[in-house]
Amino acid sequence: MQQWFETPPGRYLLAWERAEFDRAVADIFGYHALQLGVPELDALAANRMPHKWLALGSPHEAQGPQRPALLTDFAALPFEENSIDLVVLPHSLELNLDPHTTLREVERVLVPEGKVVVCCLNPASLWGLRQRRAHLYRRLGFGELFLPDAGEFIGYRRLRDWLRLLGFEVESSSFGCYRPALASDQWLDRFSWMDTVGARSWPIFGAAYFIVAVKRVRGARLIGANWKKTKGLASAPVPIANRSHRRHRDLTPTE
Repeated sequence: MQQWFETPPGRYLLAWERAEFDRAVADIFGYHALQLGVPELDALAANRMPHKWLALGSPHEAQGPQRPALLTDFAALPFEENSIDLVVLPHSLELNLDPHTTLREVERVLVPEGKVVVCCLNPASLWGLRQRRAHLYRRLGFGELFLPDAGEFIGYRRLRDWLRLLGFEVESSSFGCYRPALASDQWLDRFSWMDTVGARSWPIFGAAYFIVAVKRVRGARLIGANWKKTKGLASAPVPIANRSHRRHRDLTPTE
């Protein structure tokens, strides 16, 4: 994946993803944020939480510009339950052998109302179509893959279903990178107009998509300060029994 990010389509995708991550995480508040995988992309750069970590699943990934805080299995994160406010996964699910278990582990470590931001390549795109065609050609003994052969595409609706089953609520989603699957900067630049037209005309067919989801816990609610003042008691309350007795006596007919 690191070598592919250095190619023209890789740089094009990385630039869009940086902007999307910056927009998505800038206003998410808390104390602890975690990025899983892809050190080539600082997905937490715009976030202002005091404690931020990068976790990698393999020492071979530790060659990017960021220094990882820990090496760990994404399916067994070394964090306590309900301890992380934000988890970002830039292509970490599709590069993982067991993406559903990884997502379940993310749900475990997130605090109630914590957020997860996921970025994946879109199989329903021109890039996904070219990758499937390249796989077919490779079976016939020729052709090269356009995208890295390091993982498996996860469809947008499929990922939404996973999140819903784990108790997440999708807060927002977006698609991007509508230019064709071309291998040179010159040809990619020629089709730059497709980013504007694609977002308006065929929005769900971008090469990559983002999902921001919130962990919902049934029965949980945020507790704030009680600013409502307690009503003061009367300085000299009148006994109810006396008032009732006097009223009853006044209504008694005289002989």
